[in-house]
Amino acid sequence: ATDLAREFAQCGVEAIICTDVGRDGMMTGVNIEFTKAIQEASGLETIASGGLKDMEDIKALVAAKIDGTIVGKAFYEGTLDLEEEFKYVGANR
Repeated sequence: ATDLAREFAQCGVEAIICTDVGRDGMMTGVNIEFTKAIQEASGLETIASGGLKDMEDIKALVAAKIDGTIVGKAFYEGTLDLEEEFKYVGANR
């Protein structure tokens, strides 16, 4: 996957959405290690997707300096307060 990410960067891709399909919709936590590996290999803006559960995941993503995340089921299930998320990210970027 990291080799493919490097190829994308060489082809002019500007950002990568990195989805762990095994975690997508499962709310088991974001695969930060994999997303970070893709980000570092490509040098591109990288968006984490799949598994986001709550503010602890947001805090871990910010700490890892991941560029963004897709919030899906966590929002619909009410385990993530978007106002709290926006405040935290804004104060810690």
